[in-house]
Amino acid sequence: MVSTNDLRTGLTIEVDGEVYSVVDFQHVKPGKGSAFVRTKLKNIRTGGVIERTFRAGEKVNRAHMERKEMQYLYSEGDSFVFMDNETYDQTSLSSDQLGDNAKYLKENMNIQVLIYNGELMGIDLPNSVELKVVSAEPGVRGDTATGATKAATLETGLVIQVPLFVEEGDVVKVDTRTGEYLERA
Repeated sequence: MVSTNDLRTGLTIEVDGEVYSVVDFQHVKPGKGSAFVRTKLKNIRTGGVIERTFRAGEKVNRAHMERKEMQYLYSEGDSFVFMDNETYDQTSLSSDQLGDNAKYLKENMNIQVLIYNGELMGIDLPNSVELKVVSAEPGVRGDTATGATKAATLETGLVIQVPLFVEEGDVVKVDTRTGEYLERA
């Protein structure tokens, strides 16, 4: 059990039989009445985000997530196949379980898989990944006063905005939390 006063971003808790990760929290002490904690919780299984308010000091169950390193092998239809690096067992997750994280997966990439009570719940991506640009519009230099950008399609199908100097065949580093271009790799 953990007190709502001790909630932190990234903490996993169990509420109403579902496992949630704390995305955002705010302690509120109104002038009149008792204090409360306003939270945004992301469902680990479905990826949906809900807002929930708790009384200050209320106890919630902490969900202990096991993290295991696995290798992403390939996608088959709407399922993504992962291999355990120690036992070589293969398991799959659906595109619903992965959500937007599927856009950052490259074959043979090692990632952390989240397991709760023996069930695969999702993946924990690194903060940034390196992906190859497969198509990009030619950049037109000239009448730009600030850093201009153009659309580029990456090897996973993800489309991001990149600076004009990035060309087809370049490898770029992308922030997996925001989906933004960071730098050329």
